[in-house]
Amino acid sequence: MGLGTGGVVTKYRAGVADIQEYLVSSSGQLSLPAAARHRWNLDRGGPVDVIDLGFAVMTLPKGQARLLLNDLLPADQHADFVASLAQDPDLATT
Repeated sequence: MGLGTGGVVTKYRAGVADIQEYLVSSSGQLSLPAAARHRWNLDRGGPVDVIDLGFAVMTLPKGQARLLLNDLLPADQHADFVASLAQDPDLATT
């Protein structure tokens, strides 16, 4: 684990850059930032996973999208989990 921007812990040893703006070409092409290409061992190119979230498009190293989606909870399970936290005295607020 490393510290990203603002002291946020990330799974990468090197700091992760702040939000950056990139240009999408008229043919829909977008360059992956060099820092991500180096971290993901894509200096010579290669496949990545892309998830279209409707409100955003997420690019991940090849094979990571399915792992991420498998870790997510459906909305009803998330709501049940959050509701269960109300019973935890260590998480109680005043």
